[in-house]
Amino acid sequence: MALFNGSIHHSVHTLPPKPVFEHHSPASSISPAHVSSRSRDDSTLNCLNYSFCIPFTILPGPDPNDIILATAGAVDNWLHPPGSALDAPPCKLPVHTRNVEALKKLCKEISESPDYKCRAMVVVSEPKHASFRSRKQGVVTNVWLAGDSDIVVRVKGHILQSSPVALRTACVNIDRDQIYPDGERIRPGLPEHLERIAEFTGTDIFLLKPPELSPDAAIDPGSDTSQRDRLQIKIYGDYESVEHAKTRILIMIDDLLGQMMDCTFLEVSMQTVICGRGRKNVKNIEALTRTAIYFPPQFPRIYGYKPPRVQPRQPDQIFITGRTREDIQKAERMLLNLQSRITRLYVKDVMMTLTKIDYILLQRLDEVKKIMDTNGTHIQFPALGSSQNMIRVQGQETLHIERTVRGIMAICGQFYNASWWIMPDINTLNLSKPPTAREIQQMLTDISAFSGADIAFNKHAFDICGPDDNVKLALHILNEVRFVNQSPYQIRVKIELANEHKEFVSGKKNGKINKIMGQSGIQIIFDGFNEYNFFIDVVGTHHDSTMVGLQLVEHELPASVSFHVPDSYHKRIIGIGGQHIQRIMKKYSVFVKFSNAMERGTAGRADNDDSKVDNVICRTPARNAKNLELVKSEIMDMVQQADAEIVEENVVVPRLLHRTLAAERQILDELESRWGCSIIFPSTETASDVVTIKGPEWQIPQAVNEFLALIPETHKIQLPRSPVFDRLISGPGIRREVIEPMRTQFGIDMHFEDDIKENRPNTQTVHFTYTRNNAGGIRDAIEMLTRFLASHGAPAEPVKGALPRPKSDSFEDYVPFFNAAVLQKTDPFSVPGSRLSGDMTSVLSEQLHSEPGPLNDETEAAFYEGGRKASMAESEAGMSAPRSGSTTSSIARLSIGHGRSGSIASLAWENGVEATGLPDGEEWTKVEGRSRSGSLVNLH
Repeated sequence: MALFNGSIHHSVHTLPPKPVFEHHSPASSISPAHVSSRSRDDSTLNCLNYSFCIPFTILPGPDPNDIILATAGAVDNWLHPPGSALDAPPCKLPVHTRNVEALKKLCKEISESPDYKCRAMVVVSEPKHASFRSRKQGVVTNVWLAGDSDIVVRVKGHILQSSPVALRTACVNIDRDQIYPDGERIRPGLPEHLERIAEFTGTDIFLLKPPELSPDAAIDPGSDTSQRDRLQIKIYGDYESVEHAKTRILIMIDDLLGQMMDCTFLEVSMQTVICGRGRKNVKNIEALTRTAIYFPPQFPRIYGYKPPRVQPRQPDQIFITGRTREDIQKAERMLLNLQSRITRLYVKDVMMTLTKIDYILLQRLDEVKKIMDTNGTHIQFPALGSSQNMIRVQGQETLHIERTVRGIMAICGQFYNASWWIMPDINTLNLSKPPTAREIQQMLTDISAFSGADIAFNKHAFDICGPDDNVKLALHILNEVRFVNQSPYQIRVKIELANEHKEFVSGKKNGKINKIMGQSGIQIIFDGFNEYNFFIDVVGTHHDSTMVGLQLVEHELPASVSFHVPDSYHKRIIGIGGQHIQRIMKKYSVFVKFSNAMERGTAGRADNDDSKVDNVICRTPARNAKNLELVKSEIMDMVQQADAEIVEENVVVPRLLHRTLAAERQILDELESRWGCSIIFPSTETASDVVTIKGPEWQIPQAVNEFLALIPETHKIQLPRSPVFDRLISGPGIRREVIEPMRTQFGIDMHFEDDIKENRPNTQTVHFTYTRNNAGGIRDAIEMLTRFLASHGAPAEPVKGALPRPKSDSFEDYVPFFNAAVLQKTDPFSVPGSRLSGDMTSVLSEQLHSEPGPLNDETEAAFYEGGRKASMAESEAGMSAPRSGSTTSSIARLSIGHGRSGSIASLAWENGVEATGLPDGEEWTKVEGRSRSGSLVNLH
């Protein structure tokens, strides 16, 4: 049967002792009621025995003290029943125990059904020696199957598709005023609406209190202090149902804000392509029309599981909300116009193994989404557990399709598969008592539970597949089994790697591979797989030597780092004939490759989104990976500060402000142009508050500060009322001594709320309004007010909302534990030449650069032919960074800003051709976009 291949792993773990499987292992607890009586004979030794873990997601429920409202059945599912222990683990929640019982019932039906001709059993265990692997804490649910190989594959798929293996939780923040319009009672009709959403989507929904925030959050510019006034709507359920419910809750919030809603339909395989790379096209439409466009989940029906009585969302259905019907219709026309402009599509099919597709869907789906978002392509996966081994990639350009496929195939390399062949027949082993079918079953379930890998046994061969660590752990456990290690055997471990790395791993004239085989006494075989990847087979006849050989091979696998350097710097970094880059490569034993716009297939575009993509890659064997950052640092030292490395900074902004900010394109465009950065808002359906600012590292702080100046913030405190207090806040002195200086010095405005109308006669609420970049002055503003009140005899200690002063960095808190002599004052004047008085870089410089590794034969330069014709003067100039203000600097600065999102008035399409004649009269110029969302049609 098909198993996993390939991974790159660079560490070796010390494994815990493993049990001998001749008797019942304490690692597992098997209920006799779930063991078929037929498993007591030896018939299963002549068929395939297969054991795998069911990846139930054990989610904890909400805090009972935070629950304001819950839909029907939600409390019964996600809270421990009355009388439960206070420290009851999440796995004991009713929803999780019910899922396990349903799985046991399903396996019992499979075993008793004559149609399947397969035996199935559920094992719930808690491995006691797996605590060193943090993600394997708690109970493990394992399934054992026995039958013909094709039937086992089909039954495994049926079990996975019938189980909620991808339970998720999503959170949507909502303003308190929208839930409590009068401040006391929940909005009429809201509980019923949440109930309908929960019933329609098959989810459980809670309305929770806002999370607790530290007092210092108000002065943190990166913190969203408005969060303290927002309640949380938390959704529990399977992957697709949660996404469906979250969209409907977001639409409900838009409706509470007075927005209108309509829907349209767009073929599922076209949605990602139309959105563009980074969802640039759809974000421009949203900003121009002030609408929100909600796309369906990117992988509809991928897991197969559907809750009872659920109404699934149509994968082609798109919701649009806006202020007016005209805005919604305008957004819909723009989407259809985008679709009509797509004149060509490219499709590529790629073959993968069955179990590899399952592992990607279960463990790497987020990585797949990022690949789709980056390249603006559509990936069509078969359903989980299906018997199809083909994926399909669709996009507008072959370059983006190739990048997508290579990204997916790189994920495949994160998994290994291994085989352990026992040479003689298992029934003729030189043992006093051959293993029975029950012992084989017990052994497989224990190994799978301990390691987390899938393991199969058929006559005299074990097959193991899973993530690299899991496979090596399973081999270690298998080596402890007496009847396995006392007979002649052969181990084969398969590693999958990109074809471009074949020469890198093997070395010139296969020298490295021959050396490894000679040192460890193993065989290493290179075997082709497809046009992207190949296999490295590590074969040995002894476990320890095979593991040593595998480790040596892993040390030769490529470790790499990639980053962006403007194309204008490439030649001067490479030097004449590659002399300069050759010196760097020899110094650190690292291979460096540059790629320009022509090689990336993006030359000649008027607006190039690839201007900031990684175009320099440094690669070295894993054993030498520590030198990668040193090479990167030395190369970046030759790039002007204005063109330095592109970094990202995340800023938390309330979601409802995104639409307002995105509509201010003129202001945002000026900000982006001034600092050479890009402001990236999250997609609408994610309901995320995080805005990403991307640009040169040295300019990001200024860009973030200007962006924060667009975000309004409010902080409230309550002060005790008194006659003196009332007289002061109504007199002219407070404006002259507090309000005006506060606005001038801190950029903060202050006003008083009428607490008497709010039934708070004993307190006075003070509002401080400011923009996020001025949040650091709120503490000083409060102190300015309280000092004024105290100086005039009024009570000034805040009842609520006070901000404590941060602790100093001195050692005063630790004085009781030390001799006071250590805290004596030192001479304020530094001694000239002292190691401690100058820059500490000089003290630590010897530790910053480690000794470079040995020079490998395969190290070579990648450079342009034009570089060989450069003059010696250019070579000299290439050894140092260009002067500030030079022509090269200006060109590089323009290139770094190129490709950022343009203004709303000039939306862009794919081929750089102007388009006019839109239904609403706009004229759009053409640019390339990025995609952040996609969906698929199942292959079955």
